[in-house]
Amino acid sequence: MVYTLEAQHELAPQKRIWHRTTFFNACVIGGVGFIAPGLWNAMNSLGAGGAQAPYLVNAANALVFGLMGIFCLLGGPIANRIGLSYTLLLGAQGNVWLVLVGAVTCGVSAGLFWASEGAVALGYPESSKRGKYLNIWLVFRTGGPIVGGAIVLALNHGANQKGKGKVGYQIYLIFIALQCVATPLALALSPPEKVQRTDGTKVKVVMEKSFAAEIRALGKALCRRDILLLLPIFWAAYFNQYLGNFQTYYFGVRARALIGFVGNFSNLLASFLMSSLLDYKKLRVQKRISIGFYYAVALHLVAWIYGWVIQEKYTRTNPSWDWEEPGFVEGFFVIVLWSKYLLVQYDLGNELIVAAEFSEQSIQSWMYYFISTKTDNISELCKRYAIFSVVDRTNTSAARFTGILRGQESFAQAVSFGLNSRNWKGGRVPLAVNTILLGLAVVPTWIALREHVPVESDKAYGFEATSDEQAKSAEVVFGKETARATAP
Repeated sequence: MVYTLEAQHELAPQKRIWHRTTFFNACVIGGVGFIAPGLWNAMNSLGAGGAQAPYLVNAANALVFGLMGIFCLLGGPIANRIGLSYTLLLGAQGNVWLVLVGAVTCGVSAGLFWASEGAVALGYPESSKRGKYLNIWLVFRTGGPIVGGAIVLALNHGANQKGKGKVGYQIYLIFIALQCVATPLALALSPPEKVQRTDGTKVKVVMEKSFAAEIRALGKALCRRDILLLLPIFWAAYFNQYLGNFQTYYFGVRARALIGFVGNFSNLLASFLMSSLLDYKKLRVQKRISIGFYYAVALHLVAWIYGWVIQEKYTRTNPSWDWEEPGFVEGFFVIVLWSKYLLVQYDLGNELIVAAEFSEQSIQSWMYYFISTKTDNISELCKRYAIFSVVDRTNTSAARFTGILRGQESFAQAVSFGLNSRNWKGGRVPLAVNTILLGLAVVPTWIALREHVPVESDKAYGFEATSDEQAKSAEVVFGKETARATAP
């Protein structure tokens, strides 16, 4: 184990440069997210999948997300060797090429993009504003699906358009041209060492000496007890691709168009509520994480109990709701409570919609914040003395950890899309798998939460400690290694 010491009180004040600030870099990563994967989702919501059955589309998505999982895992080592900006640039390329070459290129580039954007979103902001910047990132990412949802709704809102609508190729060309802007925009991302935080702290990067060493470090990170305990929740939070089949079974085209537009705003609300809690400065960071976990679990209990009740009812009655019908609302709230961004194939035509919903967005925002408290490299200061910061918890590790998290997200979605490539009568099989997976994830996540000690001080996260608390020891535990410093 290697430790670094840094006396941050000796840092000289520096002139603020607007394009080096954390806010500008959050806008860069968000802008690329909006233009590349966001508009890719929007373009899919206009029908880029073709007039295929939802089961075939689910099988194709399984291939995409399987490749994304592999390259998310490799994204950390790659980002640490070539830099986050160039990794982000590579990730911005393949979203356009999905239309031209296919799902393979999309899976490779999207995996690199997911790993690099996650590392920037978690590693660049000040600790006390991390929830806020995660929310900014999400707002940009949700912008693409909102655009696509608005266009689909505009094309399918009429009473005579309950069957299907069509989109001209000119719209696709506009979307592809806009996605090309992601490439130069990615180059505007500042290198970590040049980022200027408002609190004066630095984003430090300690890289391994070779790519092989990066792979070994990734393997060690994958074998960590706390990461292994979190794998079930990584999967459970992204496994509900049955939602696409649910909408295809029980809603008409224009009803799904409305869901695809309005549902994104519930995603934003869920993220705002969770990020506000996680940045609440009157509670210790450990308390915030604990409350956020129990809040997310409670939301999932409500969502899945309600979902099972409605699903059993629909299995018996087999409705097809339009938004003018009174039964639309009860089915709509199943979707609002259930899931996240999701590609859903229309069974009557060639439109796809993107739904973004409440319970899964809450747990996803919580997971990112939880992971971020394990990986940041800011040295905690006790009065005038610098204390140890663990090298394996630098921003380099942030790339590895976010790559692991997003890789597991992709693997989970690949398996879930594969599971839902079959026409399960009544949806009981995928619903049961989701319910069991969520149940199995609670206890390991709770154990990981109980054993977790945030890397940074509560003060770094905005909590002002009392004089008695300031005199206590600061301790960071990393596996069997312990770095400890006591205030004088």
